[in-house]
Amino acid sequence: MIPEKTIKDLLKKHTILEKDLSTGDIDKKNFAEKSKEYSDLNEIIEDAKNYILYEKNKLELEKILSDHKSDDDLKNMAEVELNDLKLNHEKNEKKLKLFLIPKDEADKKNAIIEIRAGTGGLEASLFAADLFKMYEKVCNKKKWLLELISISKSEAGGLKEVIASIKGTNIYSTLKYESGVHRVQRVPDTETQGRVHTSAATVAVLPEVEEVDLKIKESDLRIDVFRAGGPGGQSVNTTDSAVRITHIPTGLTVSQQDEKSQHKNKAKGMKILRARLYELERSRINQERSEERKNKIGTGDRSERIRTYNFPQGRVTDHRINLTLHKLEEFLEGEIFDEMLESLTLKAQEESLSNL
Repeated sequence: MIPEKTIKDLLKKHTILEKDLSTGDIDKKNFAEKSKEYSDLNEIIEDAKNYILYEKNKLELEKILSDHKSDDDLKNMAEVELNDLKLNHEKNEKKLKLFLIPKDEADKKNAIIEIRAGTGGLEASLFAADLFKMYEKVCNKKKWLLELISISKSEAGGLKEVIASIKGTNIYSTLKYESGVHRVQRVPDTETQGRVHTSAATVAVLPEVEEVDLKIKESDLRIDVFRAGGPGGQSVNTTDSAVRITHIPTGLTVSQQDEKSQHKNKAKGMKILRARLYELERSRINQERSEERKNKIGTGDRSERIRTYNFPQGRVTDHRINLTLHKLEEFLEGEIFDEMLESLTLKAQEESLSNL
């Protein structure tokens, strides 16, 4: 049950916003913010009013049912109305609870995705490449913009590591449940006995952070330049274009050498560093909260095994919600990615509701 005061506060806020917006004395920035808040409240305002009136309407109908003077037709109508009232009240309560769930300020941000080969040698690097292709296909289908930041290939044609930024609408809220260990079970091409091997890759999804969201002191950074390694072209490995940025207070280090320009490598490195520092602080806050609330979804724990891709059985299983889809190929093509996403989001909402 939601406290009556909480609902009355929503109604009061709606009235105040309505009054403020009608005056026309608000600057552009505040007007946009208040308009958004007012628009959001509009979606649940009728539900809030009905929630407040529920007990009063319920008592009136129960009075008719208990009154021996009421005729049968009136009682039948009251009984039907009371059942409808209770059903609507349950729907209103769930809708209001979802509205009251604290919003994650990072949900509307773009994202940086980092995929790394884990245990399993070359086979793990091939699986990391498969995962990256899957996210590329999801981006294409959703018309999101994927931009490569850094890539390191393996001898087998797989990926040791790949980092990319993904831009669009509410990207982080869509992809944040992908963080964790992804495990694959399949027969590698190099396996002559037909035995199934298990390999893994880690995925980290971080909110992309702008400079205005997170200020980093120059004095907290140590920047080293060095000659880029690996196959070069023109000047990529003949000049000191590679950059290593160390954030001294935390010890976080980012190296970037994909570009020929030292300036571009530094800019890309700072983008990754900001995202990691922002996520580090978010993780610290979530850790403090988790001492009281043990959420299983959306923790972003990179060491947690979240999903298994079993090729012999053609299935993909998410261990956090015990959901198995027997459509592995379609999943890797990005075809039924939303089916998994919707189930994860629903479960996360249920957990948040139970914590309210």
